[in-house]
Amino acid sequence: MKGFDIMNKQLNAVIFDLDGVITDTAEYHFIAWKQLAEELGITFDRAFNEQLKGVSRMESLERILALGGQADRYTMAEKEALAHKKNEHYKQLIARMTPDDLLPGMLDLLRELKRQNVKIGLASASKNAFTVIERLGIGDYFDTIVDAAKVKNSKPHPEIFLTAAKQLRVDPSTCIGVEDAQAGVAAIKAANMFAIGVGDKEALNEADYIVETTADLTYDAIVRAFHRE
Repeated sequence: MKGFDIMNKQLNAVIFDLDGVITDTAEYHFIAWKQLAEELGITFDRAFNEQLKGVSRMESLERILALGGQADRYTMAEKEALAHKKNEHYKQLIARMTPDDLLPGMLDLLRELKRQNVKIGLASASKNAFTVIERLGIGDYFDTIVDAAKVKNSKPHPEIFLTAAKQLRVDPSTCIGVEDAQAGVAAIKAANMFAIGVGDKEALNEADYIVETTADLTYDAIVRAFHRE
């Protein structure tokens, strides 16, 4: 039987967010959004950028435009052009990524999950997730990567995690979801999965298990947490 089985509770899959969990592209997103905001005459800082974590590109743009009092200034086609412009900034930045940009402990965790026959999925709002995973050299570890372009609802809606579970052909209750954002943790819980948060305990207090950094995300630790629930 695949997965870790104890007390009739089986772990079949671990589904990861990308930014802040597998690698940290948050700085690249910040730089790209800041560049666009400044071109629009909007003051954009790191504090506001925190509100964009785990949020889709178009929703992020809407929040930035609202910040600058420009929510009604552009047509949908113009907004899509602005979002595309931001993404072009971002793609230029992530083109520099290498396997060295993996966060601490993540390669060891992926290897051990694969060794234990636990399925691995990616549930990222980033439409550039495939490119980033390729740049990091870890594509072979993933059994599925959800195409964010085909997901209708942004986190905290559970759609992307439920889609990952469906693609992996596992029951959501047998999955662990790993996130660094409040909206992401809420999405995992709404999908009826065990939620692991990476980062601030107060911000991620809805998570079932919280670690300060990815270095603490060992296979043994997450399995113990999953079976303690």
